Amino acid sequence: MNVKQHIKSPATAANDSIAFIEKIRPDGGVSEPVYKQLLRRIVQLIESGEIADGYSLPSERALAEALDLSRTTVRRCYEELKARDHIDTNGRSGTTVKAPLTRIAPEMGRLKGFTDEMHELGIVPSTLILDKGIVEDRTISSIFNRPASNRFLRIVRLRLGDGNPMSREVAWYDLTPAPAFAVWEGNGSAYQFLEQECSLNLVRAEQTIEAVISNDEETHVFSFEHPGPCLLLKRKTYTDNGLMIEYVEGTFRGDAYTYRIQLKMRPNQ
Repeated sequence: MNVKQHIKSPATAANDSIAFIEKIRPDGGVSEPVYKQLLRRIVQLIESGEIADGYSLPSERALAEALDLSRTTVRRCYEELKARDHIDTNGRSGTTVKAPLTRIAPEMGRLKGFTDEMHELGIVPSTLILDKGIVEDRTISSIFNRPASNRFLRIVRLRLGDGNPMSREVAWYDLTPAPAFAVWEGNGSAYQFLEQECSLNLVRAEQTIEAVISNDEETHVFSFEHPGPCLLLKRKTYTDNGLMIEYVEGTFRGDAYTYRIQLKMRPNQ
């Protein structure tokens, strides 16, 4: 499964320029403005995958001539497509389609890391380490209810699914109960390392989710043109003896994630 869908059907679809023109041709018999008809139909082709990521759209002049419209009408449509981040304008390269990421829908309710979550969805996970070090942090110590001089492994990771950036995570791990975790390189599952190499039994986590706008670092690593909507997950993970071992703040891109939660009428069902 590839997170970004590049669906190409030469026999049926709009990647053929003539087929594309016919699929978006406006209907003069309806009251909807022509530029909105163009916009709606092009967006439908992008979101359905009928025109692939990187597909070159006709120039304003060429499309206006093909559809017998004014360049002003086509320009208004293209400007709206760009404002919605559906297209890129790259000078001599012309205007190209930016296909949206297909949203993934992991189910909540079980303690699992990003690696396990991606594997369950049939997506290949990978990690890019952005920063890593052992730190003392008074604010983080208070979250863990530890002395200000407590040592933590702090790691900043870009998490990718099928090579596409999905989240930027900043995590702190308490080294007092898990000194061996100081040598963890940051790849793969932290939970697996904590259980197998540090002999800790992880049993539960407290997690909150809130809507945020990406900060400068997140906007950069997600390749957003402007700050965009994201989901901020904050998680505290505990061992079987009630010891907090992990605190994570993970920012997930909002155009790629939809979380599913199963709700029960009665807890024992």
